[in-house]
Amino acid sequence: MAAPSHLRVLYLTHLSKPASDRSIYRYLRQVRVTSILEIGLGQAERALRMIELAGLHAPAQEIRYTGVDPFEARDPADGPGLNLKTAHRVLKATGARVLLLPGDPLSAIARTANSLQNIDLVVVSASALQAMEQTWFYVPRMLHAASRIFMEHARGKDVEFRQLDAAEVARLCPTTRRRRAA
Repeated sequence: MAAPSHLRVLYLTHLSKPASDRSIYRYLRQVRVTSILEIGLGQAERALRMIELAGLHAPAQEIRYTGVDPFEARDPADGPGLNLKTAHRVLKATGARVLLLPGDPLSAIARTANSLQNIDLVVVSASALQAMEQTWFYVPRMLHAASRIFMEHARGKDVEFRQLDAAEVARLCPTTRRRRAA
């Protein structure tokens, strides 16, 4: 996949729909991102665009994309989505290294958190927010000092992404209680 043209970058960062994704695209335009974790793929449009914009700073072969989604087990409340085979075919065509993890965020991240290291960008969609409550425990071990997390949330009728800093991620992590040995 070739790097997007200047006109394409302007379109994605200022005119693309949904408007809530534009903040992610602006971030990708400014910063070199080679590893992306997206929780909640939906139709994979945002994934394709994120990989495309990451191509501004790195060749497609250097970009790692990991997607967590229920795929075939998607609940109707989660909205439309792709099946695993179609998602893999579509995303693999970008030239990026693609890893798709089927299942709920907790089980998928718990299985792979130690192998997913140095993630530059984490994107959490609104459909995955409820399932993220216990998953936050695993997120800090996947990040580095410059990592960014974009979390989608509803604001009235609008949906937008907000960036989380390290302190907010630490606050979201459930506290672990030590069990006393008998």
